[in-house]
Amino acid sequence: MNSSISVAKKKQLFDKLKKANTEFQKIYPGDRSDRQPVHTVYGGANLFKQDSAKVLGNRALEAFKTYAPDFITFGKIFGLEGVHEISAKKSNEAIEKEYNKLSAEQKKKHPARISIEVYNKVFKKLQAEAIEDFRIDFEDGYGNRSNEEEDNTAMQAAEEVAKGMKKNTLPPFIGIRIKPFTEEMKERGLRTLDIFVTTLIKLTGGKLPNNFIVMLPKVTIPEQVSALVGFFEIMEAQLKLKKGTLKMEMMVETTQSIMDANGENPLLRFIKASKGRCIATHFGTYDYTASCSITARYQEMNHPVCDFAHHMTKVALAHTGIWLSDGATNTMPIGPHRGTGLTPKQLKENSTTVHRAWKKGYDHIRHSLWNGYYQGWDLNPAQLPMRYTAVFSFFLESYDDAVERLKTFVEKAARATLIGDVFDDAATGQGLLNYFLRALNSGAITEEEVLVTGLTLDEIRGRSFKKILENRKK
Repeated sequence: MNSSISVAKKKQLFDKLKKANTEFQKIYPGDRSDRQPVHTVYGGANLFKQDSAKVLGNRALEAFKTYAPDFITFGKIFGLEGVHEISAKKSNEAIEKEYNKLSAEQKKKHPARISIEVYNKVFKKLQAEAIEDFRIDFEDGYGNRSNEEEDNTAMQAAEEVAKGMKKNTLPPFIGIRIKPFTEEMKERGLRTLDIFVTTLIKLTGGKLPNNFIVMLPKVTIPEQVSALVGFFEIMEAQLKLKKGTLKMEMMVETTQSIMDANGENPLLRFIKASKGRCIATHFGTYDYTASCSITARYQEMNHPVCDFAHHMTKVALAHTGIWLSDGATNTMPIGPHRGTGLTPKQLKENSTTVHRAWKKGYDHIRHSLWNGYYQGWDLNPAQLPMRYTAVFSFFLESYDDAVERLKTFVEKAARATLIGDVFDDAATGQGLLNYFLRALNSGAITEEEVLVTGLTLDEIRGRSFKKILENRKK
């Protein structure tokens, strides 16, 4: 067939298109495959110790054992799938013994399955690694103190981090939150950053903890991000750190970070201003709702104004590789009665209070997960049981269906499929792939549970359904 387009003209137009496509791919490289923590615990800098992660983990496990002593109680607290169909005539021990004898296919149909599996996973998680990410807070969780006091706190916190690095007691992710780079707070924010990092580098011989991050709160203009990056560059040169070592994340907690004075969403400009150093944005539920004039009683994570901000953020930063984190539930699962020798009535009141707060936080986290936010904040160790319950149950409830759909779709080599009443096309195949990577990274499922799909771990972590199918055709 003869073409009406000359080779030279085609090359000229395609070269121009290649340049534009390449620039687009630089901005939107796709989601990252490395592990994203499912939560960040914020704690006042004055309280941080090298073993804080262990201490808080022990408190979380204690709360879990106290208020969720068995998988049936646990399942009923959160209303887990199938829990109300469990026979009341059998003990927990008898049901679990019966369950463990079943085949894999039989377990899928057992009403106690989700309660048993999630309960055991949460228990093991709290024992092994309750805290995934910790932010040493010099902002809201610390307050405004004298310069002398904050200087001393910055040095002491750095000393504790150095001890934690030496003793291997730090969580997998750690960082500090400084004060914002507003006109009133910029000097204090920089001063704390400088003291902390300089002290830490001197104590460790030039090393920072793994996955160390600096949080910049209340970002409203790109110049605040640019200023922090500029100081990073100066500090790296002076402290002889490799260029690009210092990384940041930012808070999305003002209406101006969702829509600026020109009526535009500025978030991508914030990211560009970071020169590749920003890895995540975190939503500030209570600052944002306050800026929208929401009264205190209704400042909740699932308020419609928060959903609007979540969707705007997600649309603005989708496929840029920037992690998104939701905020926190501020209802603490702490009983009204303390101490020993409590009466049965007081113990019951404590349980009721904790269970109510757990369910509220669980619902908030599930709402975040449903919106595609796979990370959030925790403010108290007693919140950790509800965090992992929400995350693990969210993924496990979809596991069997996702395995079947992905296996079938891959086997049919990208032809659209109909399983039951669900129609799958290539975009859904990518969504299923995303599910397995998120579930694996969160700890909800194991590597062995991924491999039953027929895909390899490398294929899952490659994040590209299109490439998987292309390679298999070859």
